[in-house]
Amino acid sequence: MSEPGSPPAGLDPDRLHAHLAEHRPELLDGPLTARLIAGGKSNLTYVVTSGAREFVLRRPPLGHVLATAHDMGREFRVISALAPTAVPVPQPLLNCADERVLGAPFYLMERVRGVVYRTRDQTDPLTAEQRRALAFAMMDTLAALHAVAPESVGLGGFGRPEGYLARQVRRWSGQLDRSRSRPLPGIDELRDRLAATAPESAAGRLVHGDYRLDNLMADPETMTVLAVLDWEMATLGDPLADLGLLLTYWDVLGGGEAGRGSPVADGLGPRAGFPTGAALIDRYAAASDIDVGPLHWHVALGCFKLAVICEGIHYRYTLGQTVGGGFDRIGDMVAPLVTHGLAALKEE
Repeated sequence: MSEPGSPPAGLDPDRLHAHLAEHRPELLDGPLTARLIAGGKSNLTYVVTSGAREFVLRRPPLGHVLATAHDMGREFRVISALAPTAVPVPQPLLNCADERVLGAPFYLMERVRGVVYRTRDQTDPLTAEQRRALAFAMMDTLAALHAVAPESVGLGGFGRPEGYLARQVRRWSGQLDRSRSRPLPGIDELRDRLAATAPESAAGRLVHGDYRLDNLMADPETMTVLAVLDWEMATLGDPLADLGLLLTYWDVLGGGEAGRGSPVADGLGPRAGFPTGAALIDRYAAASDIDVGPLHWHVALGCFKLAVICEGIHYRYTLGQTVGGGFDRIGDMVAPLVTHGLAALKEE
């Protein structure tokens, strides 16, 4: 934890200033200051101020980092490709792969002014119509993302959509093995059953990989989406995986007791007064050309993936390598996610 008035952990303003002076001097309007934006549970996000100008900087977490799960260059490439499209993203400004500057790769983007709706304190004051408008704007934006032809924005070789779902199971199984620090009942059964029943992947579309309400910047007046954030897991794959993970956040964590009080999803979903996951899927289907069939397997994959992510965060927390609040409760989410994942597979 940084001392009051000192630079936040993971960002040295003097070193950043020197790098910008060499590579993007037009962005500098005075000395640099930085502060950590609370709420992120994975990559670290900072507001950087230079005189009258403000930017946002993203870098991987401190300490234990899951391989390929915090790829800053990948995220920068995606928002650069999507900037001219109908998908709202922040304007990318600078990508730095040189770990000597801040101790890890990072990138800089414009700061979008809006609200990230994450907690009940933020969502409880909204009217029912505002909640409905925000939830439907979230789904319309996801449909717009999945409608982008990857080749048209220079992302034709961005991933391998064939066998994407089976690869997702293998990938998150590997991440799990790198984060095991305690017994996790049922998670190996969930992994094995997902691997044995993986459906064929649909035609490759650009998928976000962690699409949810609190990865969006919204206009509090119009409840429209101003920017989609946190693209480090984006690839070409099966768009139904985005829907399955969204339903995991929305209905599994945001619909019952499993996520109550959780820093991950307490302000999301039906429990917070939003429309049901079924209503969201209907909205998406009306705006998309993608066939949305039964999503039980994809929800189970979402539960497995999120359980592994939470376990990785819990592991970093036990090592004292997290920055920010709320990490002490993240580990409690793993068991209910595994339970819900196994239950979803029984509905197949």
